[in-house]
Amino acid sequence: MATVLYRLARFSFRRRVLVTAIWAAVLLALGLGAMTLSGQLTNSVTIPGTESQRAIDQLRERFPEAGTGGATARVVVQAPTGQRLTDPAGHDTVERLVAALNTVPKAAGAADPFAVKAVSPDGRVALVQLTYRVQASELTDADRQALTATTTDARNAGLDVEIGGDAMQGMPATGATEGLGVAVAALVLAITFGSVVAAGLPLLTALIGVGVGMAGVFTVSGFTQLNSNTPILALMLGLAVGIDYALFIVSRYRHELTEGHEPEKAAARAGGTAGSAVVFAGLTVIIALAGLTVVGVPFLGQMGIAAAGTVAVAVLIALTLLPALLGFAGRTVRPKRARQKARATNGERWARFVARHRGAVLLVAVAGLLVLAIPTLSMRLGLPDDSTAPPGSTQRKAYDIVSSSFGPGANGPLIVVVGMSTPHAAADASEEILRSKDVLAVNPPLMNKANDTALLTVIPKSGPGTEETAALVKEIRSHASKLDIKVTGQTALQIDVSAKLAHAMLPYLGMIVGLAFLLLMLVFRSVIVPVKATLGFLGSVAATFGAVVAVFQWGWLDRQLGVASTAPIMSMLPILLIGVLFGLAMDYQVFLVTRMREEHTHGAAPTEAMITGFRHGSRVVVAAALIMISVFAGFVLSDTTLIQSIGFALAFGVAVDAFVVRMTIVPAVMTLLGARAWWLPKWLDRVLPKVDVEGEQMTERVPEPAQVS
Repeated sequence: MATVLYRLARFSFRRRVLVTAIWAAVLLALGLGAMTLSGQLTNSVTIPGTESQRAIDQLRERFPEAGTGGATARVVVQAPTGQRLTDPAGHDTVERLVAALNTVPKAAGAADPFAVKAVSPDGRVALVQLTYRVQASELTDADRQALTATTTDARNAGLDVEIGGDAMQGMPATGATEGLGVAVAALVLAITFGSVVAAGLPLLTALIGVGVGMAGVFTVSGFTQLNSNTPILALMLGLAVGIDYALFIVSRYRHELTEGHEPEKAAARAGGTAGSAVVFAGLTVIIALAGLTVVGVPFLGQMGIAAAGTVAVAVLIALTLLPALLGFAGRTVRPKRARQKARATNGERWARFVARHRGAVLLVAVAGLLVLAIPTLSMRLGLPDDSTAPPGSTQRKAYDIVSSSFGPGANGPLIVVVGMSTPHAAADASEEILRSKDVLAVNPPLMNKANDTALLTVIPKSGPGTEETAALVKEIRSHASKLDIKVTGQTALQIDVSAKLAHAMLPYLGMIVGLAFLLLMLVFRSVIVPVKATLGFLGSVAATFGAVVAVFQWGWLDRQLGVASTAPIMSMLPILLIGVLFGLAMDYQVFLVTRMREEHTHGAAPTEAMITGFRHGSRVVVAAALIMISVFAGFVLSDTTLIQSIGFALAFGVAVDAFVVRMTIVPAVMTLLGARAWWLPKWLDRVLPKVDVEGEQMTERVPEPAQVS
């Protein structure tokens, strides 16, 4: 491995113009593809095989006029205090609003609230349900503006009109605030390297990598439907790992220059040593992200593949384009010796402190992780609805008005599909459902043209994101043995998605941990080190889950962090966090412990090998962690709750894993174990292939090239 990467880095350094031109051509080609071939991203969340999705598919075949599965808008009309919508003036205004809603682009139809009895008992509030022929992802900003424009007449008449539903959900997007993370990363790089050129190289290569990755994602979107969060996750991870991987190689290149090597040899050696660590670190991230495809959730698998592809691009750029750019930079990235020595001394002091007080340090660190993990025990999962919209938004106002006038369940009605096996099947199903204690009302059935399928709209007493509503869905479905019924609708669909993700979490965790364990055992030639790395990761995840629950579910520090509202944790967040954070945590494990193993293989005593390896690797790991934290933290400023929670979780998780687990627990455990940390059964040592991450065979096998004039 090291020999191949040595030769690749040397080739890229010597043929820097060619390599740079190739990457420029790739970026240009994919950029053109993104501009000409990209398709529409989607907000829809579906899981094939769930009952709610099967019911939607059945309705599209038997009852297409119902528009089930299309976008919906809940238009809430409220009269001022002392007035009623049932008065002639209010009635006429609402009727004109319904007529206008029926004319908006892509609308299937709006229900008259007076005909379907969707008027509050005091007559002040009416709920107009508008159904679209298409999914929310197919609605444009112009479509949403046309919807909003229909409310002008009613508002001019003095009525309060608010709109909720998935039809109002626009596509999440990144903004200028996310760029703050990149600015902080640039500052960290400048402080770390003390050189504008050295600091600029990781940023430049990371931005090129993100450009290639994002352009590829948008090009692919023209051939398959992608979730709207897919490019954002790719951007988030591409920036973080792109900067970090380049940071490790540039740092090693500078070290080789200080050892007296010529720039070409320094770049080649950096590629063979730090480049090997980058390859295996990248592989752990790619394994974790690509593993999302086996969860059984298509949109999550797409996000994983897109992000994994962007990480793979970051690895390739670090191994090829970066050495080429180092060829242009030459010795201008060389560090100042005084500053380099001072930083190394700080890392050594911490390592020696941990080695002397290893037992106490380990106890305090583990206790801290356990305390942080306590809120995890009360974690509730769900998907976003209008109750999680920012206070003051029209969606949140609509949700609150409906809850106070009709009950919270009116914001998340259940759709029950009844097969008309007998003439009284719909009536029987309605009577059975009304016996459930959490049912507020069941609307009269709607029949399809063939009279073989009926629709019942069930209004729960509880809100769409509550445990009571989830229990109600389960109870109604339990009647399927004697009634031909299926439960669907947006609320039931969200419940099914959350349940599917929760059930997939442990198998997915076991799969990526197993694969990465084998990879780490191959890298470190040890059984104990991969076990320790995995246990440390589990501690990081538990602590991160606890922090996410405290902020996004309990509301701790919500104002300081700009969290608009508290709610159950996004159901996709835990499994996504497991995949991403595992890969990133293994990055630090590989970069830090690889140097310890390198010293151990060269004959250093276990404790001295730990201290020396820590001295060389800690400075870079600290800088890498600060960069990742900065990039991820920038996404906490997003307006989208999911993006906020992902950014916070990754920033907090990286901080805990880097500074508590890798920089504290790892050196303490390595000192406690001594030489036993590198134990590997002899029969396993013979079976495992030699990958030579430390670059022992580099000098022996790679002849020095003739100098290029």
